[in-house]
Amino acid sequence: MQIPIFDGHNDSLHRLSPYTPEAVESFFTQHTEGHVDFPRARTGGLAGGFFAVFIPSASSTIVPPPMEVIITETGYEVPLAPALDRATALAATLAMAAGLFRLEAAAGGQLKVVRTTAELASYLEQGVFAAILHFEGAEAIDPQLDALEVFYQAGLRSLGLVWSRPNHFGHGVPFRFPHTPDIGPGLTDAGRALVRACNTLGILLDVSHLNEQGFWDLASLTQAPIVATHSAVHAICPTTRNLTDKQLDAIRDSDGMVGVNFEVSALRPDGYDEPDTPLTVLVRHIDYLVERLGIDRVGFGSDFDGATMPHELSDAAGLPTLLVELQQHGYDTQSLRKLCFENWLRVLQRTWKS
Repeated sequence: MQIPIFDGHNDSLHRLSPYTPEAVESFFTQHTEGHVDFPRARTGGLAGGFFAVFIPSASSTIVPPPMEVIITETGYEVPLAPALDRATALAATLAMAAGLFRLEAAAGGQLKVVRTTAELASYLEQGVFAAILHFEGAEAIDPQLDALEVFYQAGLRSLGLVWSRPNHFGHGVPFRFPHTPDIGPGLTDAGRALVRACNTLGILLDVSHLNEQGFWDLASLTQAPIVATHSAVHAICPTTRNLTDKQLDAIRDSDGMVGVNFEVSALRPDGYDEPDTPLTVLVRHIDYLVERLGIDRVGFGSDFDGATMPHELSDAAGLPTLLVELQQHGYDTQSLRKLCFENWLRVLQRTWKS
């Protein structure tokens, strides 16, 4: 099936740190480690996606340290990560954003950073790999929002107000299973101002790591569709990172969408981080979301290079296996086109100002 796949989230910039010429060149060489490089993307039909800038906690390096996981009687919990100081976050954010621009410069026109929906549509049609600059947490942005204006001019088009830790703008949801996302307070006054500023500029707001109160604060303020770039269904896998039915209804009513996370611990009803997870479990989440939101409001949000993938899918080259599974499950070509890229294009057309 020659359907381009546009993905809601990857952490591939982590794997390239530091962004030396050799590291940048390695993105254009096929590897067996990690999930995304240019050759495997081409093999799997991956036409682009949201490239996340994520700054790990308790570290000045870009490569995240392992999270502390506490096993409980019923599942697990991860202590809430501490807040970052802005100087550390800003330096790392600039380095990672520069890394994406260096990829673009080295690609010889085969990879472009996307700033408008017209560009995205054109790149998808032409086979140019389309990359959206996304910040997974707003720690690099000052309370006066001066940096937001600068980052927007540089190419920022998607922003998660928080990762799973507190910052000046709100409170991220900690990782727990089983548990609801209703943990902690919501957006601060600065966070509310950031929502309004993003609406004005046309920056997509990602709710994937917000706790439930923050979600509802954003939902009450935003004039744009509510979008989760990489999340899944709480009713199937009751982890704090997944969306409840009430949240899904709010996303539907805003004409937003959910990019389905491929991370196995966010898919399995038992919450296990087990790669030997059949693709039918992922398809079950897609079915649920399509039934709850409608076929026009669901896409892919893999979390490639940031999570454990199902063995059957493995990496970007394995994406056709998922499409075959969906086709055999009853999804026709029109529906697959919507899941693969058309829904992302639609919601960005409704959100961006250009």
